[in-house]
Formats: sequence, C-alpha cells, structure tokens
Amino acid sequence: MYKLALPFPRKIFFLSLSVLTLNTAVNAQEKKGDPELTEFYTPVPPIVTPGKADAQPPSDALVLFDGKNLDQWRAEGSDPNKAAGWNVHDGIVTVDKKAGGIVTRQSFTDYQLHIEYRIPKDITGSGQARGNSGIFLASIGNNGDEGYELQVLDSYNNKTYTNGQAGRIYKQGVPLANPCREPGEWQDYNVIWTAPRFNDDGILISPARVTVFLNGVLVQNNFVLSGPTLYIGIPHYTKHGPAPIKLQAHGDKSEPISYRNIWVRKL
Repeated sequence: MYKLALPFPRKIFFLSLSVLTLNTAVNAQEKKGDPELTEFYTPVPPIVTPGKADAQPPSDALVLFDGKNLDQWRAEGSDPNKAAGWNVHDGIVTVDKKAGGIVTRQSFTDYQLHIEYRIPKDITGSGQARGNSGIFLASIGNNGDEGYELQVLDSYNNKTYTNGQAGRIYKQGVPLANPCREPGEWQDYNVIWTAPRFNDDGILISPARVTVFLNGVLVQNNFVLSGPTLYIGIPHYTKHGPAPIKLQAHGDKSEPISYRNIWVRKL
C-alpha cells in the first residue's frame, strides 16, 4: 500500500491544518458578524465653517491681522504693553525696521497658520539683503531673534545659500522646491506647527516639527527641527512653553516688505 511521504513531521502537518481551518472559520464568522462593532460615533468632530475662499479664516480661527489694526500684536521686547509700531495702510501692514519686530499678544503651542507677504516690486539688494524678514513660529526670548524662524526673503532669481532661502527653517536643511513669485506679487504661507515637548527636568521629549506650503506648493514635509534658529553655531533645545509668533524687522538695507491676511487655528 502506498504511503504519503510528508516533508515534515506528521504532528506539525496536522497542527498547521488545524490552524488553517480555525482561521477560515473565524474569517467566515467575522463576515457574518456585526459591522457596528468597528463603527464609532464618538468623539464627534467640531463643526468648523470654512472661509468663503481657501485663504479666508474659518470660523474657529483667531484673526491676527485683518487689514484694520495691530490689536493682536505688540512690540518685541520685555514690555508687554508697548504697542506694535508698524505702519497699517490700505489693508496691509508694512515692516518698520527702526521700530523692530512685532509679536502676538497670545502664546501658542500647536497651530495652523496662514499668512501672506509681498516683496516690493522695486526691491534692491542681493542675497540675504533683499527683502529679508522672518516668521518666528515660536519666539522664545525678549532679546534679539530667539526662536524658530521660517525665512521670508526674495528668492525669485536671487542667489543665496539654499538653507537660507524662502520656504526654509533658517539654516536647517533645504526647501523641497522654490515656488516663489516675482517681487510685487502677493505670496502665502500655510504652516502646520508642532511645538517641542520637554519633561519637568527640561529634557527634550519630542522635537519641533513643521509642514509648510509656499504658494500652494509643499516645501517642508513634517520636517524635524534640530532646535531654535541660530545664525552662528549648531542648534540645540532649551526648555520653553507656549510662545508668541513673531514677525521680524530685519536689519538689511533693502525696501521693507508687507504682510496681510494673518490668521491662526489652535490645534
């Protein structure tokens, strides 16, 4: 009588066959089961009414600048009552380099930010001295430019070091693309900012991360920051909490840039 030659022990063969049979039975039972076991009805996402256009603030946004005043801002520095000294005109705000930067009166942790800027059509200068400003996604000091800077610069046919051009966390990596428009045209940033976390002893738990769209083009994709911006040296983290957003008044001699339509959503 012919006997089946098994390539492995008989016990293993029948055990494997039993497992296969059991899996088939479980799958069949799942198909006959209740689909509601994997359906969730809570929590319910909050209703947010979008703006009439993508660039307009949704219903849950905090409008930081609507073209009327700088009530949501103050001058940078240690005096919380010093008014922002930039010039509001014709629905826009123009940097006043002599007055210094401005910071939001509120502090933030994680957020979604929309902001539009314009390099003057008659801009002069070259490299970093051409339409330079910056958006500090978290301004963590009262003296100088301390924090995490998203660069604002005329990067349309303006050669400079690539980790210092528009669309980049200043001196950290290179943008994924350069979608800058020519001077005189409005441009926009849409930013998702995730602040760093620290434990009670000041040890970094998770670094800051940022996703950035410039003129609708992805230029930073969940980028992990090495620390706050440094002009000289290697970035490193120091413990901090929620922080305001800052617009920089850069000291270059080129014509000042303008901003408009600034809003933020806390996440």
